[in-house]
Amino acid sequence: MGLADNIPLDWRLALGDVPASREFIALESFLNSEWRGGEEIYPPRDEIFAALGETPLEKVKAVVFGQDPYHGPGEAHGLAFSVRPGVKIPPSLRNIFKELHSDMGIQTPANGDLTPWAKQGVLLLNATLTVRRGSPNAHAERGWEIFTDAVAKTVSKRPGKGAVFILWGKNASAKRELIDEKKNAVLESSHPSPFSAHRGFLGSKPFSKTNAALSAMGTPPIDWNLPTAPFQQTLFQ
Repeated sequence: MGLADNIPLDWRLALGDVPASREFIALESFLNSEWRGGEEIYPPRDEIFAALGETPLEKVKAVVFGQDPYHGPGEAHGLAFSVRPGVKIPPSLRNIFKELHSDMGIQTPANGDLTPWAKQGVLLLNATLTVRRGSPNAHAERGWEIFTDAVAKTVSKRPGKGAVFILWGKNASAKRELIDEKKNAVLESSHPSPFSAHRGFLGSKPFSKTNAALSAMGTPPIDWNLPTAPFQQTLFQ
């Protein structure tokens, strides 16, 4: 079973020749060499395309682009910025939750699982879909960018449907030139990482701006609320 076979069928059909391209085949060969060499790659092989599985093409309302998956054990599960319940919330996601609170008044979620957003039509996609343990950007410029460029263009050109593209950080911002801004909205800021969040991410109000843009398109807004835990300390004190 090849890497392309794990791409959900609706996306695979919409992406046309990209999963069979020379670049994608070279990417698969590179990943296979990493696995054969004993490298620990995140997310697990069967979760690499989880974002596409959770958010079918026809349901996409917004696309959140990040850089690459979390590179610590047990963190990445195929949705950009998300971690499963029980996993410590990474610093970037803590800043996302701080901005969520500042923008929408939403309190600290019980965990870092963003699957409820994905199921509402928020495609949580990184520019690069795999990473080597402890080595951020280790799989950058290996072919993933061509694939995720194709995803961005596919969403952008959907007949009769616009979406909001939320671009966080330099790698994500490179996608802007692929987007038809006559029918889609683009929100761009620095990455929510602690190294850059104060250079434009915090205070950017991406959640309310996304809903305003969706409403202007005649599309129902996103409910950004996530399950919260009782009697919790907030992130914001």
